[in-house]
Amino acid sequence: MNLIDNWLTTNKEELIHIASDIFCHPETAYQETYSSKRLADFLETQGFQVAWKTAGIDTAFTAVWGSGKPMLGFLAEYDALPEIGHACGHNLLGTAVCAAACALKEDMTASGAQGTIIVYGCPAEEIMSGKIVMNDAGVFDDLDVGVMWHPFDRNRISNDIWQSQDIKNYTFHGISAHASKSPENGRSALDAAELMNVGVNYLREHVSDDVRMHYAYLDNGIPANVVPDIARTNYFIRSAKRSRTEGASRRVDDCARGAALMTGTTVDIELVKSCKEMKVNRVLAELYYDAMTRIPVPEYTDEELKFAADVSKEAGFENHGVYFTGLEPLENAPVPISIGTDASQVSHTIPLITVSAATMCKGTPLHHWAAAKQAGMSIGHKGMLYAARCMAEGTKLLMETPGAIEKAWEWHNTHE
Repeated sequence: MNLIDNWLTTNKEELIHIASDIFCHPETAYQETYSSKRLADFLETQGFQVAWKTAGIDTAFTAVWGSGKPMLGFLAEYDALPEIGHACGHNLLGTAVCAAACALKEDMTASGAQGTIIVYGCPAEEIMSGKIVMNDAGVFDDLDVGVMWHPFDRNRISNDIWQSQDIKNYTFHGISAHASKSPENGRSALDAAELMNVGVNYLREHVSDDVRMHYAYLDNGIPANVVPDIARTNYFIRSAKRSRTEGASRRVDDCARGAALMTGTTVDIELVKSCKEMKVNRVLAELYYDAMTRIPVPEYTDEELKFAADVSKEAGFENHGVYFTGLEPLENAPVPISIGTDASQVSHTIPLITVSAATMCKGTPLHHWAAAKQAGMSIGHKGMLYAARCMAEGTKLLMETPGAIEKAWEWHNTHE
């Protein structure tokens, strides 16, 4: 048993306790006071120096150990989703990132290896915000490499092109009136919002297949007997390429302006956050995959397999009784996927690697109640510990491979 594995084994129960504690205290974007402190306090006990309010964000922190080059950044997340809690497994994500950093520190201390480990507490990933704010503030600029992972239903290197995204708020302003007595005097902001959405739904036929446009109404608190003078919608506009996202985003804006013109209202368009698609680094992908081939994947008890079977049956997952598999091969080319992360913006600043680990059985989608159930029990915990070891061992191999960081930067600087 090497030092990384030994540290993870020794601290296994505490790590599970931290992940369970965060799971039981779900906090949404920018409200992660308890979760961020739980991780930061643990890092302090392990010898990291913690500073708060990174990039001016109350629930963001920076924890540093060591000195000099290379500068190794580990990106932690810990926000939950409204209502459904940790259905994206961020209670596991943040804990495993901290565990990987601590296990690597143990190995570097014993070997005398030089370098700086920095753990970034990154809030508000679920609303595509925290890392973009931090990246824009230059927080990651001095790193040699960034390391992270995400819970999924399989074990692999995330050779994925996460989507480029625009997040926008559309606020329509009209004229209030009594909806029954004098509707002719009103100009309905809600009518405008609805007509905009109709326009966007017709637009779907005329954009690239990878473009996704989602919207939600933001409650204006106005009863039905009043012509509403205000209506708000929130849009996510995404694709696998920044240029296509921008093109679709401009056309969505035109739908809003057209709806305002039709209804005699006005519209304010707010770009909340924007990011590029993920920039996959082939050098890091191959190196971390090499490390993962040497690490045993988790094994599951009969009770865990029964739990997976019961969840699959209840949720209707079509996994045909195959609930967990081994390490998947590294694809020859990046794979576009229909989800996004604020880490994509970071990948254009520094070489970034993302590991995927199974914290849920096959077929479980993210943002689903079944993902949350498994994130709070031993299936999720096993995937978390596996991910921590993969990140730590991969980063150790990176440090021990002559010229690897330089090659990762060469790839980063010469590829889109």
